[in-house]
Amino acid sequence: MALDMQNIDFNDPSSWPNWFKLTGAFLIGLGILAAGYYFLVKKDIEGLKRVEAEEQTLRASYLKKKSLAINLPAYREQMVEIQKNFGVLLRQLPDRTEVPELLIDITQAGLARGLQFQLFKPKPKQVGDFYATLPIDLKVTGPYHLLAEFVSDLAAMPRIVTLGNIDIKPEKEGSSRLSMSAVSRTFHYLDDDEIVAQTEQNQKVRSGG
Repeated sequence: MALDMQNIDFNDPSSWPNWFKLTGAFLIGLGILAAGYYFLVKKDIEGLKRVEAEEQTLRASYLKKKSLAINLPAYREQMVEIQKNFGVLLRQLPDRTEVPELLIDITQAGLARGLQFQLFKPKPKQVGDFYATLPIDLKVTGPYHLLAEFVSDLAAMPRIVTLGNIDIKPEKEGSSRLSMSAVSRTFHYLDDDEIVAQTEQNQKVRSGG
């Protein structure tokens, strides 16, 4: 059947053929459905997706907090152990009033082994957050086994003393005595006054003063 659109009077719907009425009703219904989807259903779907995404975020946050809560006793035990170990290490750092005694202990350890000091020169200390490092340029001479015992004595001190930049060579050509150059580092924790002074100094540096 050929579609005769020219004989249709659009101003008189009662004269429209049935096929045209059905087609118009179908198109109108389709338009209503499309508009309903766009203005109502689509927004609801987007809102549902947002809610689902928030649910996943909240679920992940809940599981993380649940894991932390379950492991909280273990974390507390670890914190106690860390504080205990930190306290042990801190006790191995002298305060600034004990540093001169520590320097004397280092020299006495070398002299007690029969070594000769050719250089013992403390350098400017390097200040950290809660402790300061004091480098010392050392140069001692003596037989190899006495040098080794001196290094062992330093490592066995109750206070932390380290050796670095070690250079060992014969004192003289053909001599059995050796010359050892090194940088010894001792440490001391900062007292309250030093921490305040260091904090103020850092603030001045950051502010450009």
